[in-house]
Amino acid sequence: MVDNRIYLDYAAATPIDPKVLDAMQPYFSDNFYNPSASYGPARSVADDIAKGRSKVAEILSVKPEEIYFTSGGTESNNLAICGVMEANPGKNLIISSIEHESISSPAKKFDYRIAPVDKSGQIIISELEKLIDDNTILISIMYANNEIGSISPMTKIKQVVQKIRKSRRENNNLLPLHFHSDACQAANYLSLNAEGIGVDLMTINGGKIYGPKQSGILFVHRSVVLNPQILGGGQEHGLRNGTENVPSIIGFCKALEISEQIKSAESKRLKLLQDYFVDSLKTISKCTINGSLKDRLPNNLNVLFEGEDNETLLYKLDQDGIMCSTGSACSAQKDTISQTLLAIGLNQKQALSSLRFSFGRQTSKNQIDFVIEKIKKILT
Repeated sequence: MVDNRIYLDYAAATPIDPKVLDAMQPYFSDNFYNPSASYGPARSVADDIAKGRSKVAEILSVKPEEIYFTSGGTESNNLAICGVMEANPGKNLIISSIEHESISSPAKKFDYRIAPVDKSGQIIISELEKLIDDNTILISIMYANNEIGSISPMTKIKQVVQKIRKSRRENNNLLPLHFHSDACQAANYLSLNAEGIGVDLMTINGGKIYGPKQSGILFVHRSVVLNPQILGGGQEHGLRNGTENVPSIIGFCKALEISEQIKSAESKRLKLLQDYFVDSLKTISKCTINGSLKDRLPNNLNVLFEGEDNETLLYKLDQDGIMCSTGSACSAQKDTISQTLLAIGLNQKQALSSLRFSFGRQTSKNQIDFVIEKIKKILT
């Protein structure tokens, strides 16, 4: 029965929160007006968007005019990468070896370098510093990885960026160095204070925070110059043109507000479930956790089942009503080997023997017990 299925793929998608859906509902039919129109009801819708923008800005501790609504993480990441690089021709950028494809793919259009990570999935700071030269305009390092949940050492990256900026000023190099971070996976669990994190640009995706799919934002510090990627009617200060998707914008803002309110309690709850899952997996000889448990999101576990085929495991678990994944949903569609797992030192065979389990608001201890029971049965 579908109702009895256990969903452990929250890193791929989250169900929309009922409160979010309620907030969106009036804007599908009653308040359907184009916010660019000049009559009263349309101006009211525009005001609602402005209130949502201000709420998002408050959560990020930034100015409302630095928040740009987009269609989600992929668009925001593309706007950040292409926008900065096209505005600064002839310059280069640095990304990590475990970035989402919406970062690595647009980066390939420009002069880019790849900073390696260690076996835990954290950027190697000394290697990052070596890659920065006088023409580096942008560094893009994801806040938390979508496949293994590793949390980047944001404070250390921030210090590197500040060090380079200081050196450039002292040497009369006027080229700015911008720091962008894909925070799609981090938004539910980690601080989003942009100044504290040290970012100049930050991506958040509504579909990962119990909001509507195809919704999101890009925070852009007022000092950053971007070339728009979608041209048209001047919406979003001309940086993201096109008639606003009002229901999705309202839904995103409500989802982020709820996430922020329950972040601490939910993180603690999921960390207990994660620890319980890890302890249970330790009783199974074939299981090893990929990456470190120290600097990791509380809802993400990537597990190596030594000698097993992950597609076969995925199928058998699905037959038992358990939904998990082989890694990034975007990469899974292409049937490719996880570049993240290879980057942290796994060989191809090990990468093809790994599954990701990601927890969420509906995950319970009873579900974990059921999953462990089925894993043991499959592996015996």
